[in-house]
Amino acid sequence: MANILITGGAGFIGQELAGPLLAANPEARLTLTDVIEPSVPDIPDEEAKRISTLKADLTDNKVLQDLLSNKYSHVYVLHGLMSGGAEANLELGLKVNFDSIRNLLDILRKQHPGTVVVFASSCAIYGNCDMVREFETLPQPKSSYGMEKILIELLLNDFSRRGLLDGRIVRLPTVIVRPGAPSAAASSFASGIVRESLKGIPNVLPVGQDLAMWVCSPATVVANLVKIKDIPDSAFGESRIVNLPGVTVTVKGILDALKQVGGEEALRFVEEKHDPKIEAIVGSWPARFDVSRALGLGLKPDGDVLEAVEAFYRSLQK
Repeated sequence: MANILITGGAGFIGQELAGPLLAANPEARLTLTDVIEPSVPDIPDEEAKRISTLKADLTDNKVLQDLLSNKYSHVYVLHGLMSGGAEANLELGLKVNFDSIRNLLDILRKQHPGTVVVFASSCAIYGNCDMVREFETLPQPKSSYGMEKILIELLLNDFSRRGLLDGRIVRLPTVIVRPGAPSAAASSFASGIVRESLKGIPNVLPVGQDLAMWVCSPATVVANLVKIKDIPDSAFGESRIVNLPGVTVTVKGILDALKQVGGEEALRFVEEKHDPKIEAIVGSWPARFDVSRALGLGLKPDGDVLEAVEAFYRSLQK
């Protein structure tokens, strides 16, 4: 019986992932943990009763030791300080995005070798380039967040090579449209210009409309996170790192989708106010990826950005 842990379980992806994971694994039990106690997602009672929630500061090694005294078959590592926050505070970024995860991996490999670990990395590990080809494009992060992510990628990949852990490292596109409040991610505006505008809340667009981004809908990201834990380790070959499918869209393309769904009225809530720091971070991320390897592993391709905007709009009508 699967016993699954999600760190960062109070966050958007952790909350969205819980229900589909339990639906796909009828006998599984799930623990959600975060620095605040995660809520139990709004899912059917039969699934919700298989969830435990726990408040835990994973930068505290004693807390980590206590948490991992339980044996988990699968650990989803989703916690972290987002890109804008990690760039603004180097020490905190290292503490959360590197030290806590390295300690987590060390405890797992020593006490529970062979645990399946799904680590959520980011396309921020690359610098700007025309097209990312998985085994050809050299990662050159232009942010501390990207640097911290790639350090963990290399560590987990090596632990998997040694047979200490069974790692699956997924580089996520920018996920839109994220519900909830704005985050410290430099790319938070990509969801905000849709989310806030459709709610009638003024918001700021800090980058030019011609900026291209690599994005993915929440539904596709969740489906692929569920799928990847069950792909045989032998299918990955020499690398456990996979660029998840997404689509290339300009900021103008997102605004055009917003207009189609919410009309001119929705656009009036977006204030263009250039922020060179945010544009420098997001502009350093590549916007085009060759994801043939991910598709070859059976992962799901993403749809048009309009579909993601329409899906979020429908969620507001419930």
